[in-house]
Amino acid sequence: MRSIDLTAASWRRSSYSNQDGGACLEVCDDFATVVPVRDSKVPHGPVLVFPAGAWASFVSAVKGGRTPR
Repeated sequence: MRSIDLTAASWRRSSYSNQDGGACLEVCDDFATVVPVRDSKVPHGPVLVFPAGAWASFVSAVKGGRTPR
């Protein structure tokens, strides 16, 4: 598996995250082919990396009110 350098990554909080500090998801849009995702409460913790196409399908399903498969 190829390693991705995230030291200078720009993270943005999901618009679905609440403002009380819970359920905070952050994504990084700095890469063309993958989308790193992390828990904003643990910024130095693990990062999940999804293929960009799979992430786009997931986001479309959530916005459309469908359950992603």
